[in-house]
Amino acid sequence: MKINSADFLLSSVRPEQYPREQLPEIAFVGRSNVGKSSTINSLLNRKALSKVSVTPGKTQTLNFFLIKTADKIISRMFFVDLPGYGYAKVSKSVRQQWGPMIERYLSNREQLLAVVQLVDSRGVEAHDVNTYQWLSHIGCPPIIVATKVDKLKRSERHPFLKKLVQSLELSDSNKIIFYSAKTHEGRLELWKAIRQRCEAV
Repeated sequence: MKINSADFLLSSVRPEQYPREQLPEIAFVGRSNVGKSSTINSLLNRKALSKVSVTPGKTQTLNFFLIKTADKIISRMFFVDLPGYGYAKVSKSVRQQWGPMIERYLSNREQLLAVVQLVDSRGVEAHDVNTYQWLSHIGCPPIIVATKVDKLKRSERHPFLKKLVQSLELSDSNKIIFYSAKTHEGRLELWKAIRQRCEAV
């Protein structure tokens, strides 16, 4: 995928603050520190478009990035980086505000064409399973991406894949994309999945 431009547009916490452009939106969800920002940067061939932090909970708003590509199907779109679920080094009151903000966006946003759910390849947690089930329930089954696979040995991949398929009760393990923001493994596969979702609408 050739990226012509990728720019941060705005941060929002309420619907009236969302972009008004009627463009496809691709949301990225996952537990805190799973690698959302690193994955977005890797997809877009940028080093620091989405700010990467080692501190869980750094993202506290919905961050919209305007993406322009050379592809006719998805020439213009928004990537939306959502706050991570699960553990985060922020106050309980802030975490409680995230829930409604995220659910409101994912449940009601008409421009949302695909959700990319990132799961750490080193372990599946209850938050991952609950999020997957909820997204599927509201009619927004996510694209599942297993991040940080460069930290796994080849012999460790199949056991993780088997566990993830069982945990999410998936019928097809081919629906899972292994991804490494470090080596860019999985980049083409993820772009293909995003394009297919947009093309199907």
